[in-house]
Amino acid sequence: MKKILQYLLLAAFLVPATAKAQFETARDSVVQLYGVIMTADSLVGIPAVSIMIKGQNRGTITNGDGVFSIVVLKGDEIEFTHVSYKPKTIQIPRNLEGNQYSVIQLMVADTIYLPATIIKPRPTPDQFERDFVNTKVPDDNIEIARQNTSAAKRRILLQTTPGDGGEATKLQFNKIANKAVYQGQVPPMNIFNPAAWADFIQAWKRGDFKNKN
Repeated sequence: MKKILQYLLLAAFLVPATAKAQFETARDSVVQLYGVIMTADSLVGIPAVSIMIKGQNRGTITNGDGVFSIVVLKGDEIEFTHVSYKPKTIQIPRNLEGNQYSVIQLMVADTIYLPATIIKPRPTPDQFERDFVNTKVPDDNIEIARQNTSAAKRRILLQTTPGDGGEATKLQFNKIANKAVYQGQVPPMNIFNPAAWADFIQAWKRGDFKNKN
């Protein structure tokens, strides 16, 4: 029991010291990085330059004068990127003394030359008129709606569109109701029903009995 108390007392002294040392180490590795990004040829501040810490989803951008400030760690790699300039990368020294690091970063313009494009007019007014008349104009929303609601399109949709849950439920309930009505007797045949024959003829004209394969 005495040894256990000795171990507990030793741990009570060592743990705070270890935690304090770790805290001091972590605090010493934090660096306030600040500076200005300028053009290499005219030394003008570049706004909206992206400053990102590699390997982390953290960064900042420069203000209208090219000035920035961000908290980093010693040993971090900092990348400066802009759509009009070549990217630059710096590394915070691991043996940096203190917790502040300033930088004046110069960036070189990244010029991209696109292939030349020559725009020429139509050779003659007649040729322009011919090409204009023969140009295919895509259908607008009204024309698309008119085509989708035509009789032929509706017949195709009627044959190919499956019934939804409400239609299937209604059909099943009708079958159950008819079966309950004629329970215990022979159900009537519609071979002599004029209305049934009219529905059959209309279905035949629509092509409901054609082989869909």
